[in-house]
Amino acid sequence: MKPLDKIITPIAGDLLRYETEFKAALDSEIKLINSVSNYLIKNKGKSFRPILTLLCSRLCGQPTINTYKAAAMMELLHVATLIHDDIVDDAKTRRGKPSIKQIWKNKISVLMGDYILSKALINMVSLKDFEALDLISKTAEKLSAGEILQMEKSITRNMTKNIYYDMINQKTASLISSSCELGAITTSKSDIDRKATSEYGKNLGMAFQIKDDLFDFLGSEFQTGKESGGDVKKNMLTLPLIYSIESTSRKERNRLKAIIRKKKKSSETIMEIKEIIEKSGGFNYANKKLDEFSSNAINSISSYNDGEIKNSLIELVHFNKNRDR
Repeated sequence: MKPLDKIITPIAGDLLRYETEFKAALDSEIKLINSVSNYLIKNKGKSFRPILTLLCSRLCGQPTINTYKAAAMMELLHVATLIHDDIVDDAKTRRGKPSIKQIWKNKISVLMGDYILSKALINMVSLKDFEALDLISKTAEKLSAGEILQMEKSITRNMTKNIYYDMINQKTASLISSSCELGAITTSKSDIDRKATSEYGKNLGMAFQIKDDLFDFLGSEFQTGKESGGDVKKNMLTLPLIYSIESTSRKERNRLKAIIRKKKKSSETIMEIKEIIEKSGGFNYANKKLDEFSSNAINSISSYNDGEIKNSLIELVHFNKNRDR
C-alpha cells in the first residue's frame, strides 16, 4: 500500500490552491472565530474529500476555479458535521486531540459549527452552477437525515443490515460520493463522468464507514483517537454487531441484546461482545463487505484510460482498506 503523501503527488499543486480557498473561507474579523479556525486547520484530517474532488476533476478534464471552491466546500461541510457530532456524542477528543467542544464548550461549538455551515452556503452560491448547488443541497439533507436515522435506531435498537446500509449511504457515503461527482460537474459536466465518479465515491464511502466500524472494535485508542467500543457504548449498532445479532444462536443473540441494553458498558463487557462477534463471523462478514464495496469502487472507473490519476484513485481504495486510523 502506498502512503497517502505518495498517492496525492499528481495533485500536489491543486491541493495548495484548495488550501488557499479553504483558509480564505474560514477567515473572519472576529478574533474568537479565527482562534477556533486556526485550531481546526492545525488539527484537521487528511482532506480526504477534497482530494477526491481534485482527483476526479483531473480524471474527467482540467480543474477550474469552481473545482477548488467545491473542494473547500466539501471540507467545510465535513468539518461542521464533525463539530456537531462531537457535541451530540459529548466527545472529549477528535483524532487524539481535544475536541472543539472540550476546549470551547457547547455554546461556542454549536455557533462555530453553524458559522462554518453558513460559510459553506456562501461558497455554494459563489459557484453559480445550478447542478452543483442541487447536488450539494441534497447532500446536506442526506447528512442530517442519516445522523437522525442512526440516533433513532440507537434508541429503538431496531437496526437491520438493510437499514444500516441506507443509513451509512446517507451519513457517510453521500458526502464522499458528492465530493467525487463535483469533480466531474466542475470540469466536463458529462453525464457519463458524473455517474462514474458518483458510483466510485458511493462505494468508497460505504467501504470507508465499514472500515470505521471495524476500527471501533478492533482498533486501539492510540490508532483511532477514540475509545475502543465507543459506538457500542453509545448504543450505536454497527455492521459486525448487526450481523451477529441476526446470525448467532438464540442464546447468544439474547445475551447480546441484554448486554446492549445495559446503560454502562465496561471494557470487560466490550470484550465479551467482541468474542461473540468473532465467534458468529461478524468481523469476517464486515471484511467481506469492505472488499465488495472496494472492488465496486474500482470497477466504477475501469473505463477510463490508465494513468497516474486513475492509479491514485485505485490506490485510495487500497489505502482505505489498509489504513490504521
